[in-house]
Amino acid sequence: MIEHDEGLEVPSGRSASGQLVSAEPGDLPIVFSHVSLVAGPVAILDDLSLTIASGPPTVLLGPNGSGKTSLLHLAMGLIPPSRGSITWGSRPIEQARRLAIVFQRPVMLRRSVAANVLYALRASGNAAQGGREVEAILERVGLLGFEDRPARRLSGGEQQRLALARALATDPQVLFLDEPTASLDPAATRTVEEIIRSIAGSGVKIVMATHDLGQARRLAGDVALLARGRIMEHASAESLFANPQSPEAAAFLRGDLLV
Repeated sequence: MIEHDEGLEVPSGRSASGQLVSAEPGDLPIVFSHVSLVAGPVAILDDLSLTIASGPPTVLLGPNGSGKTSLLHLAMGLIPPSRGSITWGSRPIEQARRLAIVFQRPVMLRRSVAANVLYALRASGNAAQGGREVEAILERVGLLGFEDRPARRLSGGEQQRLALARALATDPQVLFLDEPTASLDPAATRTVEEIIRSIAGSGVKIVMATHDLGQARRLAGDVALLARGRIMEHASAESLFANPQSPEAAAFLRGDLLV
């Protein structure tokens, strides 16, 4: 695993082929069993059980401070749970093979766009074809032609697309996204969402945290609603939005504040 730098995509494991492939059943489902995360007297996550299966994107929905980011960090193995267990396809999380996460505010390396992607390819052992692989990945995120531009001079939306490109370079089976469009304007948000749909359509399992109801409606296959560090409801997007079963889900859909 690459050393963790907050904001830089973190891959785990490597692919033998270096090709972008779909999620394999062996690494799914991700099972959280009675997981708690405690910091001093504060329970960030409290006795949380959740199963994330293969298929369309799973969206973690809820207000800021509900525990969505912490759940993603636990799933990536960046932090251990205080209590409970997490498994990947019935294996310990340490044996999960190809995971990647894109943080809400990704760090751009002081290099060109192409060099950022090549760094991710090399770090995960997927740089067999070098420049051709970089071009193919940049084309997927709409950045072909930007190869020589300094990454830190890109717009916010372009930087988020580059962050997705670096994550794709690690050949993930499961890709975690933490509020990927939180600071973007509507046009940039639409572009990033189109890329997310394309990645999901290729078979990569997307697990995305957002507080944006509209985004959850547009992208989710299933939704886990979090509040106060707990899963209040987990259902298909169609079911949850049409007929929420928990008071918290009904309140959140009405636009009420969950405290």
